[in-house]
Amino acid sequence: MKKILFLLAILCVQTSFAQLIIGNNRFEKYLPMLENKRVAVVCNHTSVVVNVNNDTEKKVSKHLVDTLLGKNINIKTLFTPEHGLKGTQEAGKLINGVSYYKDSIKIISLYGKNKKPTKQQMNDIDIVVFDLQDVGCRFYTYISTLEYVMAACIENSKPIIVLDRPNPNNFVAGPVLKKDCKSFVGMQSIPICYGLTIGEYAKMINEEHLVDSLRLCDLTVIPMLNYNRDSIYTIDVFPSPNLQSMQAIRNYPTLCLFEGTPISVGRGTNQPFEIAGFPEYPIKIKKFVPKSIKGVAENPPYMNDTCFGVTYKINSQDIELEEIIEMYNYFPQKDKFFNRMFDLLTGDKTIKEQIKQGKSADDIRKTWEEDLRNYEKIRQKYLIYK
Repeated sequence: MKKILFLLAILCVQTSFAQLIIGNNRFEKYLPMLENKRVAVVCNHTSVVVNVNNDTEKKVSKHLVDTLLGKNINIKTLFTPEHGLKGTQEAGKLINGVSYYKDSIKIISLYGKNKKPTKQQMNDIDIVVFDLQDVGCRFYTYISTLEYVMAACIENSKPIIVLDRPNPNNFVAGPVLKKDCKSFVGMQSIPICYGLTIGEYAKMINEEHLVDSLRLCDLTVIPMLNYNRDSIYTIDVFPSPNLQSMQAIRNYPTLCLFEGTPISVGRGTNQPFEIAGFPEYPIKIKKFVPKSIKGVAENPPYMNDTCFGVTYKINSQDIELEEIIEMYNYFPQKDKFFNRMFDLLTGDKTIKEQIKQGKSADDIRKTWEEDLRNYEKIRQKYLIYK
């Protein structure tokens, strides 16, 4: 009996430390679907295939597009999200079309006025592959790009393959978006942190008819191997110019709300989304001076001004409204603290009003508990991983 328990213990340890294999590395599952097809790939700099060298035990990365070309897949078009193919464009920056691989592959930006692929852009392709590293927040626009691409696939009768990846903020928290706050930074009535991988999210919005009320997308999700949704994963390639550390990604669900206020989140410094403050902040613990950084933060808030603030290390699985309330209380011009973006980011116009009324963070959270429970019932149906 002891021997059996010992063997089971070894098996459990081996399983827990088994190498994570993300969707794009499971070629046996999706390459047959691409053979003799004209392929479009929704990708950016995060779309890399990572392997471990058996001799050196070092990670070896190669872009998915280069990998597929090496396997004689006929790639016609690359669709890129916000921040562009190389991930070097700052938030909100419009990107002009360029070409890839000796000018033989078109690159089309799905940002700005052209968020959804047009009929003309879909004409010369047979199938779409989607591979982007998301961060698990409603207002991070890669899931909006996914939805627009799925809508274009429905309208043009094209299948789509979503190559699944870990969600670094894999929990459910925050207010559920209200219909009057819908925008590109929030297209569906989901919480700020929706607790799904991007493949699970694609399944949910498809099968709940959130993309199209009448038709389903021809969707295939390539799941990961050895993925444990309770584990914390380090991303191999950071997803955008101002999310360049795992701490910044963990802070992001809360600190991004400051983007709807006059508070600096450290854009233009070497710690974006790890610090926050403003020139008049009375507690002079953290001092920083935002500078213009080409392609990252060319015109950051309080550029060249000395700011004081706080260094954040948020590791809870919640939206830390206490931090927003504290900054609001310290800000001298209360009537200028919130702007329209705050409503779009929270997804609920009542949040700022409750903060103005002096309600506590716990009292405000209670107002979205019922919506979260209703969302959780829907979410449970689409979990691929336990």
